[in-house]
Amino acid sequence: MANNGHETGYSDAHRAFLQAFMARSTMTFDEARPIMAAISCVAVSPEDVTEEEFSSYISMANTAISPLDLEIRSTLRQLPIDPEATEVPAPERVYALVNTTSDPLTQLATTYSADEIAFVKRVLDAIFDTNNTRRSEAMVVSGMQAIQLAKTSSGDSSRRESNMATEQSQGGAAQSLGISQAETVLRQLVEDGWLEKSRKGFYSLSPRGLMELRGWLVASYNDENEDDCRFDKIKFCAACRDIITVGQRCVNRDCPGRLHDHCIRNFFRMQQAENCPVCKNSWPGDKFVGERAITTTDQYIQGRRRGNNSQRQSGGGSSSQIHGTNVEGEDDSD
Repeated sequence: MANNGHETGYSDAHRAFLQAFMARSTMTFDEARPIMAAISCVAVSPEDVTEEEFSSYISMANTAISPLDLEIRSTLRQLPIDPEATEVPAPERVYALVNTTSDPLTQLATTYSADEIAFVKRVLDAIFDTNNTRRSEAMVVSGMQAIQLAKTSSGDSSRRESNMATEQSQGGAAQSLGISQAETVLRQLVEDGWLEKSRKGFYSLSPRGLMELRGWLVASYNDENEDDCRFDKIKFCAACRDIITVGQRCVNRDCPGRLHDHCIRNFFRMQQAENCPVCKNSWPGDKFVGERAITTTDQYIQGRRRGNNSQRQSGGGSSSQIHGTNVEGEDDSD
């Protein structure tokens, strides 16, 4: 791909690229190629755009937006990989425009109301606290459970509330949302790249959300409990050191050993035995982090079967709706 404008320095092509990026908030290399081809001053095809040129544009954009406390960062998309697959696709790298200094939800405040932001906080609490326990590190919320969070509880004393924003800054106590409002907010969060929704109807924090909220997640959910015992709910992959929300864990629940699915094969490739990178116990391969901590359990599988049977008999209501409130995970047998 030919250089646009100057051999060096920030050009109109870089400005156009940054504008396109800001309009999307997240982008992959494959998504960027047609954009870079379109803004080129010479006729090129998207296939002519190289990763080196893309990296150069990212670097130039970061130099331009650094004084504004913005940065384009990247992370690998966390998707479960079939351990029996003969060919494992390379994980997709996602780039996101993140705020480097302001409150983590400052950007949301320009789009969402105070009551909607309070609802987002309750969803995050459900993902990283309620559904992220020693028993089950699911870190997802079902559609039905998320809708139930639209209603505020009179006894709600979330320990995250003061960390995100005070009631005074929101103009008073948060009010409940209607079901249709909550559904609209969830849909918008997915469209804006803050949340992802799986085929089985579970919501999780997106790559953009993980990059944007990384510091806040660690500060909010990794703390000492009442017994002064450290329990970190935000854990990191032992291979790449990034936050893990999808992957596998050590057989020992108290061991911090966790690995992304896309890190496991490379990590174990040169080892004679597959052992936990932290405690050296044999790596089980069937102890999951993320949605599979729920969907691989007998309780979930049986519930889906009952739901499908009920759906066929009644002719209405999806199985995800029937069982959406029951976010259960692994048992304590191990």
